[in-house]
Amino acid sequence: MAKQIFINLAVKDLQKSLDFYTALGFTNNPQFSDDTGKCMVWSENIFVMILTHEKFAGFATKPIADTKSKLAAIYALSVDSVDEVNNIVTNGLKAGGKESGEMQDYGFMQQRTIEDFDGHTWEVFYMDISKFPAK
Repeated sequence: MAKQIFINLAVKDLQKSLDFYTALGFTNNPQFSDDTGKCMVWSENIFVMILTHEKFAGFATKPIADTKSKLAAIYALSVDSVDEVNNIVTNGLKAGGKESGEMQDYGFMQQRTIEDFDGHTWEVFYMDISKFPAK
């Protein structure tokens, strides 16, 4: 079996979160989804599980963080172009997300940051490794 990553996020409104992640370009895998959680697919090996607080609490060993007021993690998604960065963030904003600052341009990488309804922070970036500064 290929190595995969499943990111589990506690969300307050499952339907709004489903709509938001769909707008970003994730697809729902109904095989691993029910009325308490949705499996959102980014790629063949990358999945985000959006879970109600009740469902998430069943797996948690600590209280659920308030990610609206405190940063718990930053999740980064790579894409194939700056246009794709802009399209994803624009779609996320239309779906109710909140942009955190302006596009960052590092020469070899451009990124924009967007938060979902619960404050989970996503960086969407394009990187051209051929432009990475030489040492």
